[in-house]
Amino acid sequence: MARYFDVHPQNPQPRSIGQVVDLVRSGGLIAYPTDSCFALGCSLGNRDGLERIRQIRKLDDRHHFTLVCAEFAQLGQFVQISNAVFRAVKASTPGSYTFILPATKEVPKQLLHPKKKTVGVRIPDHATTQALLAELGEPLLSSTLLLPGHDEPMTQGWEIKEELENQVDAVIDSGDCGTEPTTVVDLSGDEPEIVRHGAGDPSRFE
Repeated sequence: MARYFDVHPQNPQPRSIGQVVDLVRSGGLIAYPTDSCFALGCSLGNRDGLERIRQIRKLDDRHHFTLVCAEFAQLGQFVQISNAVFRAVKASTPGSYTFILPATKEVPKQLLHPKKKTVGVRIPDHATTQALLAELGEPLLSSTLLLPGHDEPMTQGWEIKEELENQVDAVIDSGDCGTEPTTVVDLSGDEPEIVRHGAGDPSRFE
C-alpha cells in the first residue's frame, strides 16, 4: 500500500521529505510532482524500481529514462557535454526540458538506449522536487507518469494513489503541478533534434 505525503508546494516539510528519501534509499518507487506533471522515480542503481517503472508504463528497451538532477554541476558526472551543448543546456535550466545526451560510465547500462548509449537528463524548477534531490544527494531515475491507454499524464496526487496503490511505495502531493510533459531535445548528434514538443519553449533549439 502506497504511503501518501501531503507536502507544502513552496516550503516542503523536511520531515516528510526525509521519510520519502528513506523510502527511495531502501529501494522504493515513488510518484512525485515536477514542473512538468508527475513522474515515477527511484534511486539510480535500483534495478527492481526500473523494472517496476517499465511494467507500470509498459515500456520497451528503447525508452529513454531520465536522470532528474538538482543542479547543472551534477550533469557532468553522468553525460558528456560539449561547449556548444553546455551553453544551450545552461541557458535552459532549471526548466521544463529533458535533454538526451551521450552517457558516461557512471550511468548503469540498463538505463541506456541500446544503440545510441544515451540517457535523458533534466533539472526541474519545482520546490518539492528540488528538496527531494537535495536530501537524496544524487539524481532520481525517472519517467513521466503516463499510463498505457492514457493520452495525458496523471496530475492529481489522490488519483495517482488510487490508481497505483499497490504498484508504488509513496505518492507525494504538492497540489497542482504542470500538466504538460517536458520538451525533449536530443543533443547527441550534430544538430539538435526536438523529439517531443512540450512545456519548454522549443524555439531556441529549432
